[in-house]
Formats: sequence, C-alpha cells, structure tokens
Amino acid sequence: MSRFVAFDVETPNRLNSRMSAIGITVIEDGVITEDFYSLVDPEAHFDYFNTKLTGINEDTVRDAPTFPELWTEIEPLMSSGILAAHNAVFDMGVLKKCLNDYGVFWKQSARYLCTVQMGRRVLPGMSHKLNVLCDYYGISLDHHHAASDSHACAEILLRYIDAGANAGQYIRTYSLV
Repeated sequence: MSRFVAFDVETPNRLNSRMSAIGITVIEDGVITEDFYSLVDPEAHFDYFNTKLTGINEDTVRDAPTFPELWTEIEPLMSSGILAAHNAVFDMGVLKKCLNDYGVFWKQSARYLCTVQMGRRVLPGMSHKLNVLCDYYGISLDHHHAASDSHACAEILLRYIDAGANAGQYIRTYSLV
C-alpha cells in the first residue's frame, strides 16, 4: 500500500485563496501514523461566514505562522506520499493559490485522490458529505476543524480500502503552476 497524506484546509474568506488552518494526517501501510495541525495567518480579511463556520478569526491567528513560514515545516510531510482530501479540488485549489500567491515553488504537479469521488463508487446512492460519512462509519468529527477533518478523511479512506476499493484507480494529477 502507498503512503497517503490526507489534508484539510480552512479558509478565512470566500475567495478561498489563503488558508487559516491546515490539518495533515499520514497513513502508512494501512495505519494512521501521524497527525499535524496548525493555524495559519492568512494575511487576509476574514468573512463573517468563515469565522462562524470555523471559529477562526484575526485574533485566533495573531501569533500563527504565515503560509511561507509554515511551508518549510510541512513540505516534507506533504511531499511524503499521495495527497488525499475530501472534496480534493477545493483543498488542492487553496494549496495551489497559496503556493502561487507567495511565490513558493514546490513542484509542477501533485498526485492526489479525492475521497468524495472514491466514495461515490464505493457507497453509491448516499450523501458523501464528510459529517454524513463520519456518522455512517462511527468516526468522531469536529467538523470544520482542519485536524479533525483531515483525520476523518484518512479514516474514511482506510474504510474504503478495507472494503476492497483500489485506491490506485482514483489517483489523479493536479497542476500546481
């Protein structure tokens, strides 16, 4: 089995071009081996909706690292396996915008899989919202908290693999430039 790096980001506003938090959960040989979480100073305004949803605001991130500061710490983790996210196009898009906006070059593209897309094949006919799947599988979730969401994504991915899904057939490539 490959190494997967499930991640989830929270954003400060509707532009979805910066992150205010990131959660990362590593799966190795079918076991969750590591969890990481950090607030991120987005150096951007916060919309009321996003603050209400995530509980994160300007005061919360006052002493948090900016994305470039945090990237030096999380890049080795993010580079260590195939990325996975629940509704991956959103999270991959925010990551790409942060990299590009700050002029941080990582690589041309990244391999990833989306647990929403995978779930539509594994569990057809049901809702694939993160909270619904967590209820279905009995996974604890503090929804819209990046650490909890990334961990839940990893747990869901493991459930799909345990049910016989071939994760390899869901791996795609996302352009980062």
